[in-house]
Amino acid sequence: MAATWIGCASAQACELALVLAVDVSGSVDPGEYRLQMEGLGAALSDGAVTEALVVAQAKVLLLQWTGVTRQKVSVPWTHVTDFNAANALAASIRDAPRAWRSFSTAIGEAVGAALIQFDAVPECKRRVIDVSGDGVSNEGTPPEEMKAAALHRGVTINGLAIAASEAGLLDYYRANLIVGPGSFAMEATNFEEYPRRIRQKLLREITKQVASAE
Repeated sequence: MAATWIGCASAQACELALVLAVDVSGSVDPGEYRLQMEGLGAALSDGAVTEALVVAQAKVLLLQWTGVTRQKVSVPWTHVTDFNAANALAASIRDAPRAWRSFSTAIGEAVGAALIQFDAVPECKRRVIDVSGDGVSNEGTPPEEMKAAALHRGVTINGLAIAASEAGLLDYYRANLIVGPGSFAMEATNFEEYPRRIRQKLLREITKQVASAE
């Protein structure tokens, strides 16, 4: 029955376009960068996450971001049509080289760069930006000024605050970043907790549409 369900899903249209926007600013050391990439790869390889992506026929993109003008698509839109595609996506993210190492934290600019990416996937019914980072914005357009643009494009922004060195970061994300129907922010107390929390966050993001229909 599960195989039949997945087979039927492969004939459906894209239900979800998801941008994974990952902080690579100067406060993130090489080990912490690897924890993020390995954590994302492990989460995307998790059976429950993989199945949800396939059922949603999701398209997923990885965006690394730091200061103004420094946002890079490290893994372009990948259509998760089946488990093989999901595994290939996870491997690409694990292997993604770091784009920058020593710049500021421009969350609003990252959101702006992510919004543009949805122009390439207009067929996807739901659009979500998954922002993870370890600090408040300290350069460029403030993230709260991007909320209206996200709503105008029908994009939901969720956040994962890695709060190891920034007190009150979760509250900052809730007040200044998240927007859209069902938007939410979660906290990882440190980078070591990131893999577990990003798995929980992805499950909540990907399966939200199904849950809302119940």
